[in-house]
Amino acid sequence: MTNKFKGEYSGTKDVSERHQIQQNDLQNYLNEKLEGFEQISSIEEFIGGQSNPTYLIKTQNNSYVLRRKPPGKLLKSAHAVDREYKVIAALNKTNVPVPKAYLHCEDETVIGTEFFLMGYVDGEVMWEPHIPQASNAERQKIYHSMNETIAKLHSVDYESIGLDSFGKPGNYVGRQVARWTKQYIASETRDISSMNNLMEWLPKNLPVEKATKLVHGDFSLSNVMIDIETFKICAILDWELSTLGDPAADFSYHCIQYKLNPVLSDEKQCKKLGIPSEKEYLEMYEEKTGYQISKEWNLYMGFNLFKLAAISQGIMGRVRDGTAAGKNADSFGENAVMMADAAWKLINE
Repeated sequence: MTNKFKGEYSGTKDVSERHQIQQNDLQNYLNEKLEGFEQISSIEEFIGGQSNPTYLIKTQNNSYVLRRKPPGKLLKSAHAVDREYKVIAALNKTNVPVPKAYLHCEDETVIGTEFFLMGYVDGEVMWEPHIPQASNAERQKIYHSMNETIAKLHSVDYESIGLDSFGKPGNYVGRQVARWTKQYIASETRDISSMNNLMEWLPKNLPVEKATKLVHGDFSLSNVMIDIETFKICAILDWELSTLGDPAADFSYHCIQYKLNPVLSDEKQCKKLGIPSEKEYLEMYEEKTGYQISKEWNLYMGFNLFKLAAISQGIMGRVRDGTAAGKNADSFGENAVMMADAAWKLINE
């Protein structure tokens, strides 16, 4: 039976030249650290767009996933695989779906960079928010499960699972506004009046302080795995940006596709496809968590668009400095204008 959900970014490939691993060194290390670890039969590299190279490690009876820092010179705080391992291992004690965490290795002599090992979860990643290859019933199940999963995450007692020092509690949105303002100014290539307005207005009009929770930082359809038999989330991936923060900011960032994707931003299209509308999706989350955020929804969405505008401008700054890698990098300048304009319009509605 063919799998209609297998996309071009799904699956694995031969390990690229740059990301090679010495199999014997890894085998010896895992034999020493994990009781009963079997002989490695194959190592493949996942295709998807991770910033940390990710591998499928197979033995006769088991499959594992290894995630490492990329080789080469890195920014000090980037590619924080130690934080990813810490949060996944802590969440193994909860009902939040994550892979089983096995070990974290800081010894760079084993494979060349720091890494961690976790269990393999069998599921698919969906890349397009309107999931064109799914049926209405399947889309509905996926969206309901996604909503339930982020609500579960935001209900975790982070102190009880040892994550009380995982971030700074309080003033999450204020600190984010300051951070992205600073980054935007450092990479500014043109004057965007709506961005200037946002940088002046947002620090004085922050949302009401919410209880600090564990937040993912980039929770989206493309960062979860879906069990294609039940159409439920079987694992949350990519915990690089996770920290302690405002759950409403995390949830609203997750909902940003309702503003950016032409299918999701059209309520009639959502209904036609079996996808909850933005309003329905927010109400589902409020019901599950007890958080009341609808009155501040435009403020949160404006803040998230401001953040995305700053990220886009950062890419433009790298184009200016000659360090941008993407072939369409210079199109991000228009994105920065579009998102800043949309954010300022939302806030003024």
